Amino acid sequence: MTAYLWLAVPFLGLAVVAAVVLSSRLAAEDRPRPLAVLATVLTLFSLTAVFDSLMIAAGLFHYAPGLLLGVTVWLAPVEDFAYPLAGAVLLPALWALLRSRRSSRTASASRRSSPTASGREDGS
Repeated sequence: MTAYLWLAVPFLGLAVVAAVVLSSRLAAEDRPRPLAVLATVLTLFSLTAVFDSLMIAAGLFHYAPGLLLGVTVWLAPVEDFAYPLAGAVLLPALWALLRSRRSSRTASASRRSSPTASGREDGS
């Protein structure tokens, strides 16, 4: 395995494991939607291919060829796509978890501050 791939695989693996753990803590209706995650992955892959290729072509950075697999999308090595993939997998799960916590906290706060059945704040 190449050096850049050795860096990318653990990062991607941790992101996937974290996304699974975070999603498992959510109710089914609060989990990230697979089609939305897929659309995000495709968008990020497209942007990565275009802008990494432009930056490589402009000479802003380069990779040591012996440390890459050798497979590219335009000029971008496939190893570069691990990071947008990790973000597209992990961030929706994290977002959903934080949103569900905020929703439950807001709901419990509104229940505490709502008037009782008699319509009076003091409950009498």
